[in-house]
Amino acid sequence: MSSDRGLAAGNSIVYVVDDDGSMREAVSRLLRSVDLRVEAFVSAHEFLAFEMPDVPSCLILDVRLKGQSGLAVQEQLAAGELRVPIIFMTAHGDIAMSVKAMKAGAMDFLAKPFRDQDMLDAVATALGKGEERREADRSVADLRRRYKSLTPREREVMAFVASGLMNKQIAAEMNLSEITVKIHRGQAMKKMESRSLADFVLKAEALGVNSPQGGTTPPRVQRV
Repeated sequence: MSSDRGLAAGNSIVYVVDDDGSMREAVSRLLRSVDLRVEAFVSAHEFLAFEMPDVPSCLILDVRLKGQSGLAVQEQLAAGELRVPIIFMTAHGDIAMSVKAMKAGAMDFLAKPFRDQDMLDAVATALGKGEERREADRSVADLRRRYKSLTPREREVMAFVASGLMNKQIAAEMNLSEITVKIHRGQAMKKMESRSLADFVLKAEALGVNSPQGGTTPPRVQRV
């Protein structure tokens, strides 16, 4: 493996996996020429064993690797929920192969030999998409953390609110007073950092909170 340690650890990283040493080095040299940090690997096994830091990244992957194809690596990454944007490169590509790769989520498919600028453009796009995914993942993780802080009753109120029920209707469903429902809803909205009912509902939908109208009744809580 070769790497560029000169750049700060927080910078973007481009992973290059190609068993052709000359191509691997040429791509790495091109990327380093624009001040990108590069981690290059001779095999899929070597790449998959690497502990990737939590920074914006993308993967340049040769579609025909010894021992394991690039498409197989793509499937393995997807199975492990590792959502790194992939740019495929190959000297033997065909339409069926590129269609399969793109349908599976590949960002681009470059046939060798490719223009340097085409590779740089593809990497820039992939890194941008990777950062968007990381921001979305962080947002969902934050929502889940906030949702976890809700009490069981607050979660149930949130589910009923997301289903479109009014406070009076929720009170009847939960066998509570309307003022108690308002208190639970207010506390839940505060914990979820929702300043409006619309935002509260959108966050419930983003979390996949079950609603009675969706066919799944929220978990009932013990009455006290």
